[in-house]
Amino acid sequence: MRWDALFNDLESQLAESDRLSLEAEIGEMTRAELVAIALSDRLRGVLGCTLGVHLRNGESVHGRLAHAGAEALVIDEDWYQVLIPYPAVARYVGMGRLAQTEPSAVRRALGLAHSLRALARDRAELSISLGGSAGITRLEGVIDRVGKDYVDLAAVTPGEARRSRNVGDVSTVPFAALAAIRSRKQAGL
Repeated sequence: MRWDALFNDLESQLAESDRLSLEAEIGEMTRAELVAIALSDRLRGVLGCTLGVHLRNGESVHGRLAHAGAEALVIDEDWYQVLIPYPAVARYVGMGRLAQTEPSAVRRALGLAHSLRALARDRAELSISLGGSAGITRLEGVIDRVGKDYVDLAAVTPGEARRSRNVGDVSTVPFAALAAIRSRKQAGL
């Protein structure tokens, strides 16, 4: 009888050791996988959900997450779409734990400059919030050109077409200073 108890005890200890070893291995694999998850993948996991985005300049944007690209995200507000570069964000509220990688190599290669060039092509009237510790600065106008790391914004009267005679001035803004770019939603969006 004593031998049976001894063997049962040894068998229990071995099973417990195997279980603890498996749990430790699972924990280590989970930590290794988390290291590989990018913020953009986490954002893709909550596409279509409501998200609060608090910017480094003190501004907050709340709405439905419509897009999470390689360098920026798009939030749908009631009347506007807001393009936000990732470096302008201080924190997110409403993120889940899901992550989804971008399967398209083409979409992974599209950056902030591509989005800004599309806005320039459409001659969209924009409101650009600049980042910084001096408070929120807003510029209104139409994008004239987009360089590698900057954008030229022509100040025009809202509702006026971008013509030479209607341009008040042109501001050159480095991408690093961009906090949020608002454009009116088009009909049907």
